[in-house]
This record gives sequence, structure tokens and C-alpha cells, in this order.
Amino acid sequence: MAKMISEPLILNRTIKEIDDIFGCNRLVEESFVPELNYLKACIKESFRLHPFLAFNVPHVSLKDTIVAGYFVPKGSHVLLSRLGLGRNPNVWKDPMRFNPDRHLVNIGKEVVLSDHDLRILSLIGTGKRGCLGVILGSTITTMLIARMIQGFAWETPHNEPKIKLVESHDNLHLAKPLVVVYALCYLE
Repeated sequence: MAKMISEPLILNRTIKEIDDIFGCNRLVEESFVPELNYLKACIKESFRLHPFLAFNVPHVSLKDTIVAGYFVPKGSHVLLSRLGLGRNPNVWKDPMRFNPDRHLVNIGKEVVLSDHDLRILSLIGTGKRGCLGVILGSTITTMLIARMIQGFAWETPHNEPKIKLVESHDNLHLAKPLVVVYALCYLE
């Protein structure tokens, strides 16, 4: 939400997507979540730039293998940096820029919050040992954000024209609390 509020064009595009699908007289419904591709691209971009954990859950290599050109011997403990994957300039053009369009490369194809190519780790792992609740978590996250956007008008406080999203040096949280103003929107 903070990224979208700080960039009104992105927030307005998300509002338009929700309005085009649901109109102004009904709430977002779960059955239409697959159609909310731009919103899911915004969420995925947030996961890429601002993961909720710095590293994935540790894994142990069961056999000698090669991953991305690196030899990983059997018995090795493997940790993946979520920040390193999501902000890698060798993978992402302008990696520190919030750009949901980078996830809309396959027009007509549904955007999903997981990434099996390991360019980001948006949820808890991937593959056969990944999160069993990935579909449920993706659906709930999308529904929550969609209803927050649909139900409220969001803006910065009048005395602070621009949100400053600066990370803390100690953890993955913001250095200063996010302050926004919202107003309840009534469905017609």
C-alpha cells in the first residue's frame, strides 16, 4: 500500500482495474481474483523489493548438485537471501525501482505471487517443499489489498506531500512509521 500511495499513477491504475472488473456497486469477490493481474503484479513487486524475511528457511543438500553454475556438495546447508534475489541487478533492470509492469510480461497469462524460477522468494520456498498454503495465502493477500483499495480513499497527510520509504538499518521494517490518511468509500 505504501508504494502505491507514494506513486498515485500506480494506485489509480489499480483502482481502475478493480472498478473495471467489479464496478462501483459490489465488493471484490474471490472468484475474480485471477483477473486482478495488475494488483497481483503490485503485490509481487512489493514482495520482491521488501521481503518479510531476509533469508529463506535453511535447506540441506541431499546430493551433489549444481545450482546456477555453483557446485553444492551433499550435506551443505543452503540459505538464499531474499534481498539478494529480489534486488539482483543481474536479474532485474533498475532493481530498486517499484515497477509492477515487470511482472506483466506474458499478456493474457495470470500473474501468480510465487516464482518458480527463483528470481524472488515471495512466499515460504518453492517447488515440492514449498509452502502448501501458497494458493490460499495468495488469494487472501490479493483479496485484502483489493478490498482496502476498494473500500478506502488513500492519500498522504497534507503536511507531508511525499511518503519517505526508508528501511531501518537493523531489520526489514521502515525506519519511521508509515502515516497515511484514508477515507471510507461507500459503494453505490
